[in-house]
Amino acid sequence: MNGIQVVEGEVRELIRRQRLDPTTEAVQLRGLVGDVIKDYEQRSLHGGMAPLGDVEHATRAILDAVVGYGPLQPYLDDPGVEEIWINDPARVFVARSGVAELTSTILTQDQVKNLVERMLKPSGRRIDLSSPFVDASLPDGSRLHVAIPDVTRSHWYVNIRKFVTRAHQLDDLVRLGTLTHQAARFLAAAVVSGLNILVAGGTQAGKTTTLNCLAAAIPSNERVVSCEEVFELRLGIRDWAAMQCRQPSLEGTGEIPLRRLVKEALRMRPSRIIVGEVRQEESLDLLIALNSGLPGMATLHANSAREAIVKMCTLPLLAGPNVSSSFVVPTVASSIDLVVHLGLERDGSRRVREIAAVPGRAENEVIEIAELFVQRDGELIRGDGFPPHQERFARAGYDVAHLLGDRP
Repeated sequence: MNGIQVVEGEVRELIRRQRLDPTTEAVQLRGLVGDVIKDYEQRSLHGGMAPLGDVEHATRAILDAVVGYGPLQPYLDDPGVEEIWINDPARVFVARSGVAELTSTILTQDQVKNLVERMLKPSGRRIDLSSPFVDASLPDGSRLHVAIPDVTRSHWYVNIRKFVTRAHQLDDLVRLGTLTHQAARFLAAAVVSGLNILVAGGTQAGKTTTLNCLAAAIPSNERVVSCEEVFELRLGIRDWAAMQCRQPSLEGTGEIPLRRLVKEALRMRPSRIIVGEVRQEESLDLLIALNSGLPGMATLHANSAREAIVKMCTLPLLAGPNVSSSFVVPTVASSIDLVVHLGLERDGSRRVREIAAVPGRAENEVIEIAELFVQRDGELIRGDGFPPHQERFARAGYDVAHLLGDRP
């Protein structure tokens, strides 16, 4: 056993005796680690004990083990790492700028289980044979997803999607090359004017980041209510009420699904509603809210703007047999105003591939869309379409033709 392991064991024993909580008493624990290391260094001078060597490295390693998340903590601290996932204890991957790489970190099965338990403790969520999946937020805002056997073959699968704060507003997306200045200016005006916006794309395409940036353009006098599976949104809004879903208890009771949150949000006097991600029948309640004149935004997994609209027409059918496409299709046509579609490129960059408008017309259950901005040869350029509700832009003080570059 080396010196670091000895000190770590002594620190853990002191934590147990003093009944300290690493998640809430981190400052006190840092002082405790420093004291134990000093004591160990004094004892090692008299022989019989292996010296620590680099004290700073030893302190960092012990703190990572008892306060942080052990071998994974350096990746959580690294601002260049966007996501961490474990396929088995010997295969730990990270993604940097959208590109995956296998790390040299090797864990044990017990380490993986202990790390997951520590990650879940602050949220109060659990994982066991009766509930083999779990989603939770870490204290820094990262999103944790875990799946365990017998859903998986033999190992625990762990995904940690970090909340990387590279963009807070639409101008930041322009700086990163995700969006053009003209498109950003139009989207900001659309948000202020109260248009309903759907942000679509694949996994890791930047949907949540774009939704955060769009929300930054919401006027400061509006009250925003957001609904999410787990907390991911980071809105710099003064009047913001955020809600997340709740898992069922051990008895199978107490679950609060996303659909319930959307319904409850309407009772909270919102000026605008935001749904983190639309996946199932909650899409029906969102459409009903948007169709009643309440502005809103949401994200959705889809491969194009057209497919996003098609998906919004099919997901509400999951709400029950009494919901028909003859009701859903015209409701989608009249409720969704804009679709912003993003993609993750081969080089790891995120790009807005198209911004489409929904004029509100449907024929034979096919909804018309108009291309406002489209990607040509890697560049986002002006299409030939026009957005709906130009009177809303006018009331907000915007000239749509000028915003789209059709008039100087």
